[in-house]
Order: sequence, then structure tokens, then C-alpha cells
Amino acid sequence: MVKIVENVLLKENIYKLVVEAKDLVRNALPGQFVMLMTHEESERIPLTIHAYNKESGNLTLIYQVVGAGTLELSKEKETLFSLVGPLGNPSELIVNVDDLKEKNILFIAGGIGVASIYPQAKYLHERGINVSIIYGAKNKQFIILEEELRSVCQELILTTDDGSMGHKGVVTDCIKERKDIDICVAIGPMVMMKNVSNLTKEMGIKQIVSLNPIMVDGSGMCGACRVEVGGKVKFACVEGPEFDGHLVNFEAAMKRLELYKTIEGKKYLKELEGETHHGECANCE
Repeated sequence: MVKIVENVLLKENIYKLVVEAKDLVRNALPGQFVMLMTHEESERIPLTIHAYNKESGNLTLIYQVVGAGTLELSKEKETLFSLVGPLGNPSELIVNVDDLKEKNILFIAGGIGVASIYPQAKYLHERGINVSIIYGAKNKQFIILEEELRSVCQELILTTDDGSMGHKGVVTDCIKERKDIDICVAIGPMVMMKNVSNLTKEMGIKQIVSLNPIMVDGSGMCGACRVEVGGKVKFACVEGPEFDGHLVNFEAAMKRLELYKTIEGKKYLKELEGETHHGECANCE
């Protein structure tokens, strides 16, 4: 069992979960994720690491209630059945931080993706790297972590679809005139990452995205997290979650997400992918 320190509502079905996880935190780095289960019979929920304290051993996760599993999680105040991680690879920028001293890094956060942006920006900012953040949300009711973000970057630009806070419009509107970007990192909805990647490709800017496909076990065994990158099949939970945004087949990724929502869709994918479809997830039967 994993002890919950706090599990509180931030805004509009967005929660902050803090748990005791000393062994996990000891090896955690920005960009990685965890898989958790609320109880023995619950689904596994993948959540990107938001923050960690190596002294206290506390791990912080941000999640949004979007289905039965996360609704169940929001009601739990004492313990989790299991917590596995850190999983996936650390951020490419964290691994190559010494090469970024003269670079300008732009982070693009969409919706709940901002929770994953924060630890990377914080890590780079603390090491003297120039970091800017553009954060887009539906409206001001969905803006979270504004104060924390301002503390880890030189510039924070907010955008909302309805103009209720910051610039009215989408994040790509704020990228077009930027001439100082060396590397762009986008985390958020698939369609947002697709649009950002298309734009930065035109602008000749290196693009990194953190993909959020269906994940069942977090180990690559089930094959549910497969994505197409540079014409090759990759498994996001073990080969990602970060990839070159200019090489990702976003259309296939978004279609797969939709198909995976239905039993017929899962069966279709099983037939379509043949021997490359792992099948151990037991979700396609």
C-alpha cells in the first residue's frame, strides 16, 4: 500500500495527488511517468511526474477526472493499492542539459499537460537555461500552477480559447512571430502537439513532444501504446514518452486513440496490426 499525503481539488475536476514514495523518488527525473492503481481491481492509470522531493520522499502528481478510474482516484484519501515507476525515459533536455547553455527553450503546455512541463522547466531554469512557456487552456477556470510556472521561466504567456485570461486564441498564435527559439517542447492534447509540430517544422525549429497514447501496463508488453515515428513502430512507454514531433504520425495516433475506446475498434486494431499487435493486454478480446 502507498500512503496518500493529500489528494485535493485544484480547479474544474483537476486534482493534486501527493504520495509517499521514497524509493521511486530517489530515481525520478523530469519527463518520466508512473502507473498507479487505486485498489486491487482498478484500472492502471498512467500519470506523468509533476514534482518530487528527494528529502521527504514525496511524489506529486496532477490529474484530471475524465473517466471512472480517475473519478475513483479522486475519492481516495488514505492509500493507493500500487504505484510503479519511474517509467519511461527522462526528458531529452535533462539528459543533454550541458549542451543547452546558449539555447533558448520554449515549452508549449496544453491543458493538463502543464503539469508535465513544470518539472522540466524547473530543472533547466535552476541550471541557468533560458526557458519560456506558452500555456493554453479552454478558459481561466482551467488555468492552474500559474505562480509555480512564473517562478521557473523568464517569460510566461497565457492563452485561453475565450480570451477570459491572457491572449484570446490558441498557443500556435503566440509562436509564429518568435525568432529566438532553438528548441520547442510541446505537451498536451494530440491535436495541439500536431499543430505545434507542423508550425515549428515550417519555422525550422527542433520539436520534441511527449506522447500520451493508451497505456495499459507501462512496460511495453501490451502494445497498446504503439505509435508511428519516422515510419517505424515505437512503444511510448518504453521508447518514449518523448519523440521528435516532426516524425510522429499524429493522424494515426489520434485515430488509434479513438478506435481503442470501443470493443469493435480494439478487435479491428488486433486484426490490422497482426503479429506486431502484442495482445497480452487482454483488452482486445
